[in-house]
Amino acid sequence: MTDALGERLHQSRTARRPLSDSPLALAGLYGLVTAAVLLAMFLASATDYVGSDNDDIMRLVEVRDLLAGQAWFDLTQYRLGLESGTPMHWSRLVDLPIALLISGASLFLPQHQAEAVALAAWPLLLIPFLLYPLGLAARRLAGPVAMHVALGLGSLFAVTSIRFHPGAIDHHNVQLVLAAWMTAMLVDPQRRRSSYAIAGVSGALATAIGAETVPFVAAACLVVSLQWIWHGHELAAPTRAFGISLSLTVSAAFFLTVAPSAYSVVTCDSLSLGFYALSATGGVLLALVTGAPGFGSRFLRLALGGGIGVVLLVCARALAPQCLASPLAGLDPMLVKLWLSAVTEAQPFTKILDNEPHTFGGFYAVGFFAMAICLFRSLDEEQREVHLALFLLIGVNWAISLVQVRGFAFANLISILPLALLITDLRQGSQRDSENANAAFAYVVTVLAGVPAVWALVGALIAKGVEEPIGVEAVTQAAGARQEQGECADERDMAELAAFPTGVVAAPSNSGAEILRYTSHRVLTAPYHRNQAGMLTELHIGLAPSEEAEAFLAGAGVTVLAFCKTDPQTQMLVEMKSDGLYAGLARGDVPTFLKPVGGSPEGFRFYEVRRGK
Repeated sequence: MTDALGERLHQSRTARRPLSDSPLALAGLYGLVTAAVLLAMFLASATDYVGSDNDDIMRLVEVRDLLAGQAWFDLTQYRLGLESGTPMHWSRLVDLPIALLISGASLFLPQHQAEAVALAAWPLLLIPFLLYPLGLAARRLAGPVAMHVALGLGSLFAVTSIRFHPGAIDHHNVQLVLAAWMTAMLVDPQRRRSSYAIAGVSGALATAIGAETVPFVAAACLVVSLQWIWHGHELAAPTRAFGISLSLTVSAAFFLTVAPSAYSVVTCDSLSLGFYALSATGGVLLALVTGAPGFGSRFLRLALGGGIGVVLLVCARALAPQCLASPLAGLDPMLVKLWLSAVTEAQPFTKILDNEPHTFGGFYAVGFFAMAICLFRSLDEEQREVHLALFLLIGVNWAISLVQVRGFAFANLISILPLALLITDLRQGSQRDSENANAAFAYVVTVLAGVPAVWALVGALIAKGVEEPIGVEAVTQAAGARQEQGECADERDMAELAAFPTGVVAAPSNSGAEILRYTSHRVLTAPYHRNQAGMLTELHIGLAPSEEAEAFLAGAGVTVLAFCKTDPQTQMLVEMKSDGLYAGLARGDVPTFLKPVGGSPEGFRFYEVRRGK
């Protein structure tokens, strides 16, 4: 018995993968190195522990409110907007782990330092979870070399994406991780049920966390459906696993994060009855049709798949017809002109070409290159299905990025898999024929063309020239970052504002999140589409002549006007109405109902709003 046990232990050791062939161990190793690089690049020169996006600041404010006792189901930001506050559309599923990190760190550190540690750690902790599915999928499809290529490209993606830099705590990094898992599981060559179940869980969580990924999740569902339609019984069990896990997970997320009083409410920018009903119904129907016997005909399966699509379309039109359009379709035209048109991540590709053409390659080239690769390699029968699936998943996100550039990150991330497979083949071909310069050239060019940061760097060189220094930010693809030139958000101004008696502040939307972070005041506006009333009120205050502006200030209960002459939106208001309040303040004309109470020449100028003056 002892000999048999020893033999089994020996066989177990010999069968165990070495470190260089283990996706899990290598994802941890690559993630550790990537985190160390990011800390070395950004920590020493950091001036703040919160990320470069307004959403990072607002997420911190939301987490602070949760830690301070705000109810789990209550997502209202009571200090944003008019008196009733603004209901936010973000998920507690992201708030919770960040809150736990801050709470844990606060056991040993002061609150400020605890936040700094937690906010630095959170995006770095996500990196191995981003890398592992990429490495696993590449290894399953093409072996250990492809796995290392995918892990390397994934690490470069994390380094050059602001979503994984220290302090980045908005929900986009979690969505990218879930997108990687969804994609990797759906290209499993052995079509394991566990892989498809994980894909269903990932799709449900992505839907629960943010509506931005709904088209991508829908594309993943289409991929699974088409696979079942084509292969029939062979794909029945995996497809059923996908449908059941999708339905169960989205149901759990709905009941865990949506207040019972809002079960019948339909919103188009968050998990609500509309997205929940469609996801759960689609998953259940998919599980039912794949579990029923006798569907051997491909034509019959196609009819059933089409029937499910019709049912879901009818449900969508009945439950949430407004959600078939963009969530921003109902935005006030004034906000579209004065706010949304200036938000980089919300711009279509035509605006990118007009305003910043040198950034176009960093946003769009890799996704286009990867789609071309997928189409070309789908001509090979052995690789056809994998590359067509990848083409569809990349294509959906790339098409979204044409409408709103924010989709580029998902397209670039998923492009890593077809690029890793091609780079591996080219590398092997170059090694087999080491004297062939063309093979080596093709390999090198493909590697470079597959890195978005290379395109971004080339664009920066074209725009600035080789003599002007180019910073790291030029290749970090910071679409949506809050580094607005002229924005007033100096901590000294914030400290002065915080010392005023708690009240209501009218300030440019670019500075709203910082005011919420550093002060106890309520602020009329911050750049969030659910706060239309507050944003419009602040715009009307700036545009109105003094007499009307006084009425707007009084109606909104404003106690302090924070005027930022250099803010881009403020400058637009000054140019639009020369007789408006902001234009007068820019000239130094202060009406009697405003009393100067502080500020700085290069930042905010603060005015107390005096009643009845």
